[in-house]
Amino acid sequence: MRPNGRHTAGASQLSTLRIWATCLLLLSAVAMSPTTAKAAPSQAAATTHVYLLRGVLNIFSLGLDTIGARLEAQGIPVTVANFVSWSSLADEAATAYKAGRIKTIVLVGHSSGATALPDMIAKLNQLGVPVKLAIGLDSVFKTRLSTGAERYINIYIGDGPGEPVRAASGLRGKLDNVDVRGSGVGHITIDKNDAIQRRVIAEIDAAIARSRGLAGPIAQPGAPRAAHSAAATAPARN
Repeated sequence: MRPNGRHTAGASQLSTLRIWATCLLLLSAVAMSPTTAKAAPSQAAATTHVYLLRGVLNIFSLGLDTIGARLEAQGIPVTVANFVSWSSLADEAATAYKAGRIKTIVLVGHSSGATALPDMIAKLNQLGVPVKLAIGLDSVFKTRLSTGAERYINIYIGDGPGEPVRAASGLRGKLDNVDVRGSGVGHITIDKNDAIQRRVIAEIDAAIARSRGLAGPIAQPGAPRAAHSAAATAPARN
């Protein structure tokens, strides 16, 4: 018996619709898959702001831009600027903090940007704004920390131009001087070194975790380890 033409056409259209429906279901499943969906940043990350201060001439600290891009990929807002802007940045941070837009402030600097960190911290403290974490990369001048962040990490090259940060009398907060001599990094490359960048990001992630009341890792595997750590004290070098 020869099949009816209408019946054949109807069956063919129904089969096509079923195929399209199956494809749509598969696409929906892929779109909602946790392996492809990007998780929204936590509130603690979104209310953190990281200020990254470049050094002299604004062209030798471009590794800070890479760190900033990695942090932004985690949903953490950043500002990258030359170290000469530290005072105006402190004013901006204080305004945002007092308005409730920022709850956690983190500072990172390279070279002259690292040298400017204590001044920026001091101004923020004077404005009544706490600094959760500050990380200096090879500060080039003898630096004394008179007012502190909750934690200050100075990563420097002991046999290069970098200097340890010294604690002034009565300093509050934890100061760590981390000597990375022998690691193969130089003053111009320390901010661009992948292990250093991972250390910086791990410390920032841990600070954000602490702001939520959670413990966090101090450093990722392969990152340089602190040669000396002390609360409110640091080795002096004349």
